[in-house]
Amino acid sequence: MDSLRLPQPMDPEKEEGLDERHGNKSKDFLSVLGVQASPVHSSVALVEEETDEADPWNLPELKDTGVPWSALDTKGKVLRVLVSIGKLVLLLGFLYMFICSLDLLSSAFQLVGGKTAGDIFQDNSVLSNPLAGLVIGVLVTLLVQSSSTSSSIVVSMVSSGLLTVQLAVPIIMGTNIGTSVTNTLVAMTQAGDRSTFRRAFAGATVHDFFNWLSVLVLLPLEVATGYLYMVTKHIIDSFNIQSGEAPDLLNVITDVLTESVIELDETVLGGIATGDPAARNKSLIRKWCQSFTNTTLMNVTVPGPESCTSPSLCWDDGNYTFTLKNISETYNIQKCKHLFVDVDLPDLAVGLILLALSLLVLCSCLILIVKLLNSMLKGQVAAVIKTILNHDFPFPFGWVTGYIAILVGAGMTFIVQSSSVFTSAITPLVGIGVISIERAYPLSLGSNIGTTTTAILAAMASPGDTLANALQIALVHFLFNISGILLWYPIPVTRLPIRLAKGLGNITATYRWFAAVYIICCFFLLPLFVFSLSLAGWQVLVGVGAPLLIILIIIIVINMLQKCKPGCLPAKLRSWDFLPLWAHSLAPWDGVVGVINSKCCCCCKCCQVAAEDPEHQEKESVENNKKTHTEVYDNPAMSAEKEVENEIKIELNILKMTRL
Repeated sequence: MDSLRLPQPMDPEKEEGLDERHGNKSKDFLSVLGVQASPVHSSVALVEEETDEADPWNLPELKDTGVPWSALDTKGKVLRVLVSIGKLVLLLGFLYMFICSLDLLSSAFQLVGGKTAGDIFQDNSVLSNPLAGLVIGVLVTLLVQSSSTSSSIVVSMVSSGLLTVQLAVPIIMGTNIGTSVTNTLVAMTQAGDRSTFRRAFAGATVHDFFNWLSVLVLLPLEVATGYLYMVTKHIIDSFNIQSGEAPDLLNVITDVLTESVIELDETVLGGIATGDPAARNKSLIRKWCQSFTNTTLMNVTVPGPESCTSPSLCWDDGNYTFTLKNISETYNIQKCKHLFVDVDLPDLAVGLILLALSLLVLCSCLILIVKLLNSMLKGQVAAVIKTILNHDFPFPFGWVTGYIAILVGAGMTFIVQSSSVFTSAITPLVGIGVISIERAYPLSLGSNIGTTTTAILAAMASPGDTLANALQIALVHFLFNISGILLWYPIPVTRLPIRLAKGLGNITATYRWFAAVYIICCFFLLPLFVFSLSLAGWQVLVGVGAPLLIILIIIIVINMLQKCKPGCLPAKLRSWDFLPLWAHSLAPWDGVVGVINSKCCCCCKCCQVAAEDPEHQEKESVENNKKTHTEVYDNPAMSAEKEVENEIKIELNILKMTRL
């Protein structure tokens, strides 16, 4: 009798080969039966778009979808030329309205928060802290949306002796940061398309990163050595500078429209900052555009001899003390002609009306400008413009191109007399792919230089008693930007703002809500947090800020080592996976934002349904129920999955049969 032989375990490789042969046999058998095995599908794959493996920072090709020029007849060519001229005229008109809306936006912010800005500047004990002065410069520029206005307030305080130039240097640095928020807000209007938003937001925030990085280096250097103050003081003492008159370039064109809407009295903010009690009760809206001040020497009654202007000009008749004083009386001659001159509304109400109006015009003009540029920049025109703007000079003069772009940015900003206007104008061009971020970076640096040259000319138009202080503060602003360019541009490795802006652009393209978080945190919450710590005293500021700063530096160093040399780190620190997912990834937060959005949408839909007729609601619910039942069976994704499951079951049964 043969011994019972147990089945031996099969080698895994042979088993795989046998399974493969059985699988082939089962497929052949299925083909004989007329059943075709299909690959396994997923409902996610049915709705998932194809991923583009190309570099997202490559400039897109603006293809010409119209009829070629050579294929047009004479009438078509004339019509195309006329349409192009009309588009160009519309583009210039929308650009003019865009610039005017930015000016009105600045006026609106001054009406809403201008007096608060003056109150912030009035606290000299806080301004003695350089870090507090920095964040005050940021907050005040955010409130008035104009670095020129905040700089003029600083000049008036220095001239009146309430502030020294040394304490004004950190405030000027803060104004440089605060003025860069405008083009970042403009980039938010292009959040509809991910690729466009990626480029536009990076092109806007490269200006932010340059300002923040420059402050991180130059503010400690200024506190330690007084570098900016000493150099500018030496320049002022070396030259015999006389006051002149600042030229009006673009303002001659834009003031026609903006001054017909609103005119502000800029001296009120300076008066509040210098502690003038009469300025606090005065409206920022200018009522009288032409007035006459008459100064006469008159006898006045004073409380006592100590209040006399001079001992020789003091008389006492036993009951009263008299002296001679210059008495000024202002006579109003001509009223202004803007829309709000006779409106009996407080400054806050007028500011909110102007804010809504200017934002509406700004966003509308920006959308129309982008649409017109997309329709105009096609085919050979787009190729020529992109080549001119992004092409480098041939070797070995390629490095000169960036510096020429800096000069172009400075010249254009000098013409429009506002860095916010220029950087906000090139932001949509970066978004649609006409200008690369590598070219937008030197243009933004040039805009910083251009706005400081405008400030220098404005300072030279100051009266003789304030000329030296105003000019020194303008030179501090100029030298700060020049020093920042020397730090973050000449050597390609040091162009950190470009890499940081691209990283932020990638994040905001994936999680578009993060752009709003960035603006709120960097321009509002962080300055307010530092300002509140400064109010508590430098001990609290150092005690709370120093540990947070050390933790931030440690995190940055670990991140750099994880990317460059992970072997230098312990195994646990080579990634952040040991932390909860919400602590090192934005995906869970994206889910939270999605849930909040869905809840808000559901609430809006419920409110709409509740406002409708009850009978109509009942009929609509019955129809929706029927529709959902049919959709369950007619949904192609679900039916495809069901069919695949049935086919898999058939294949498995046949496979078992073939093995037996």
